[in-house]
Amino acid sequence: MASPGQGGGQSPGLALYIHWPFCLAKCPYCDFNSHVRETLPQVRFAAALRRELATEAARLGPRALSSIFFGGGTPSLMEPRTVADLIADACTLFRPSGDLEVTLEANPTSVETGRLRGFREAGVNRVSLGVQSLEDAALRELGREHSAAQAMSALEAARAIFPRISFDLIYARPGQDRAAWRAELGCALALGPDHLSLYQLTIEAGTKFESLHRQGKLTMPEPDLAAELYEDTADIAAGHGLLAYEVSNYARPGSESRHNLAYWRYGDYAGIGPGAHGRISWSTDNGPPAIHATRRHRAPEPWAERVERQGHGLTEEVRLVAPEPAREMLLMGLRLAEGIDAGHFAARTGTGLLDALEPDILEAAVEAGYLRWEGSRLAATPDGRLRLEALLRALVR
Repeated sequence: MASPGQGGGQSPGLALYIHWPFCLAKCPYCDFNSHVRETLPQVRFAAALRRELATEAARLGPRALSSIFFGGGTPSLMEPRTVADLIADACTLFRPSGDLEVTLEANPTSVETGRLRGFREAGVNRVSLGVQSLEDAALRELGREHSAAQAMSALEAARAIFPRISFDLIYARPGQDRAAWRAELGCALALGPDHLSLYQLTIEAGTKFESLHRQGKLTMPEPDLAAELYEDTADIAAGHGLLAYEVSNYARPGSESRHNLAYWRYGDYAGIGPGAHGRISWSTDNGPPAIHATRRHRAPEPWAERVERQGHGLTEEVRLVAPEPAREMLLMGLRLAEGIDAGHFAARTGTGLLDALEPDILEAAVEAGYLRWEGSRLAATPDGRLRLEALLRALVR
C-alpha cells in the first residue's frame, strides 16, 4: 500500500465515509453492497473498522476533517458505542473542523428508533432516515421492514433529537400517480425536515426487481410520468423551503449535506469498510498533486480477514491520469445547481473546462437552454438536469 507522505494539505478538508455492510433484509430494488446475516458480528467489525481507520489515517497524515458519514447497509444496526469510538478515533487521528458534520443513515423500524438518542450521545449530529415511502402498500412492495406509521414516528423522534435531519423517498414506483405522490410528499415535508434525498426507482442488474421486470411481472411508469413526478417534487419542496441544490437532493439554505458536497465538488474523501471507495490527492516527488482512486475488498468477511492480517482491506489504488479526473468532475459537478467553476476545475483536474467538453454539443446545449454560463461557472438549468444523463453522454469528451 503506497503512502502519500507529505501533501495532505492540498485538500481544504477530508470527507470520511465509514461503511457498515449489514441489513435486516435485502430490498428487492437494492444493488448496494449490503448483506444479511443471522447474527451480526458486532465486535469483530467494530474492531476491524477502527483498525482500518487508524491505518488509513497514518497513511494520509493529519489532514483537516470536514465530515464523517456512516453509510451502508444499515448503520443504525451498529452499537452506539461503536459509532462513538469511531467518531472519537477520527477526531483524534485527523483535525476536525469546528462544525464537523457527522451523519448516520438509519431505518425507521421501531427497534432502531429507540437507539437514536444513543447515536446522538455518540456524536452524530445529522441523521438520514430511509423512509422511502409513506404508503404501506408501497413499503411492502419495496421490501421495507417498517410501516408508514413507524416512518412518521421516526421522523418525529429524529426531529426532537438531532439538530439536522434528512430522509429518503423513492418515486416513479409501479402504479404511482401524481395526486398520490403530491399528497405523500406534502405529508412528509410537513414534519419540517432540513433535507430530502429523492431517488427514482430504477431496475438494477442482479436485483429481485430486475428478475420480476424481465418476467413481465413488474411494470414501471412511463418516462413522461416519472418526469412529471420529479417536477412536482421541486414545486412541493420549494413550498416547504427546500430548494433543489443537486439533481436528487433538496435542502433549506445552509442545510445541504456537506459530506455529499465533497463528492459532487470532487473534493478529497476517504472510504473505509467493505467495498468503500475513495478519491485522495497528494504530491509525490515534489510534483503537482495527483488524484488517486482507492477501493476496499467488497465482501464483508474477506475484508475483515484482510484488516486483521495487514491492517487494511485495500485492494486497489490507482493514480488517475487525464482525461479521467476531468470526466469524473464533470459527471459529478454538473449535477449541482451551482455547477462548476472553470478555475477550480482546471486547478483540480489539470485540464481546462472547455478542453474537456465537446464544443458543438456545448454550444447546442446552451442554445437549447439546457446549460448556462454564469461568468466562469457552467451549470445545468432545471430543464438540463431533467436530461442530464443523456446530455453528459454527448457532452463529456
